[in-house]
Amino acid sequence: MATRLLLISDTHIPGRARRLPDAVLDAADAADLVIHAGDWVSASVLDELARHSEVLGVWGNNDGPDLRARLPEVARRTIEGVRFAVVHETGPSQRREPRMAAAFPDTEVLVFGHSHIPWDTVAPGGLRLLNPGSPTDRRRQPAHTMMTATVDAGELRDVRLVELAPAPPA
Repeated sequence: MATRLLLISDTHIPGRARRLPDAVLDAADAADLVIHAGDWVSASVLDELARHSEVLGVWGNNDGPDLRARLPEVARRTIEGVRFAVVHETGPSQRREPRMAAAFPDTEVLVFGHSHIPWDTVAPGGLRLLNPGSPTDRRRQPAHTMMTATVDAGELRDVRLVELAPAPPA
């Protein structure tokens, strides 16, 4: 049975937007699992997403004690036979792939955030690194983004970067 994923990070609510964009909530409704790679800022975002889908998430550097009490720094889960890890920050982009492959040797897919820059690469040895960007704070990127994917029969499939309309201002 296939598992539909929504990957998001760096929502920064209420600092960068008042609320999650409707497209994120619609995608959460369509997903079997939402993976959030940290910097929620408000625990209300976690609660809202949990009303739409199951959530696997981590805390980020902008998350306070309330979120750190509810979420781990690193989350791991095997989904449809694929070993996932989620972390907020991976350090500089230079040599990220070999550094993360060494740090996560028993992982097939690493979802991360922090930079707000979408990222989809494969490390030597096959570790797939995915950063969905941010649905609310594009920084210097051309658009707000999130990712969708499907995991089925031990394979990650249909990874898609989705560009969103601008979020409502904070």
